[in-house]
Amino acid sequence: MYEREKLGGFISIVCFKGVITGMEEALGEKATAIALISAGRTRGKNLVTELGLAGANPSLEDLASKLDHALGENGTRLCKVDKIEDHGDKIKVYTHETVCSAGEPEGSPRKCTYSMGAVCGAIETIQGKRYRPTHTESVLRGGSHDVFEMMLIG
Repeated sequence: MYEREKLGGFISIVCFKGVITGMEEALGEKATAIALISAGRTRGKNLVTELGLAGANPSLEDLASKLDHALGENGTRLCKVDKIEDHGDKIKVYTHETVCSAGEPEGSPRKCTYSMGAVCGAIETIQGKRYRPTHTESVLRGGSHDVFEMMLIG
């Protein structure tokens, strides 16, 4: 469906990051973050349908595995999803090799907005709940993972 005759279905990180920085220049950092999280959420919701998980209730361990397969090295290569943990009113998702962190210098304040939105959208769709995602730990700032914490809304 997304394949091109010669170039296939993927673009480079350089081009994707160009979209992000161009949006930041045109819209500002905050508006861009909102737009990318929203776009990611839409991708995550669609991914649940593509994976046949709509209406299913997989364990978080199984979901992490399925998301890693779809978004990691065997899928679209957006990011690796290592684990998902339930902490009552919040869910923590541990990722690495996110497209947003790629090529960024150590200490960069870059947030993984699109990747975070995609994972959040998938979890929201499966669980039928709404979450507020926050990027709380970063490989760019000394973390072992890019960690997305999703607080239950309502």
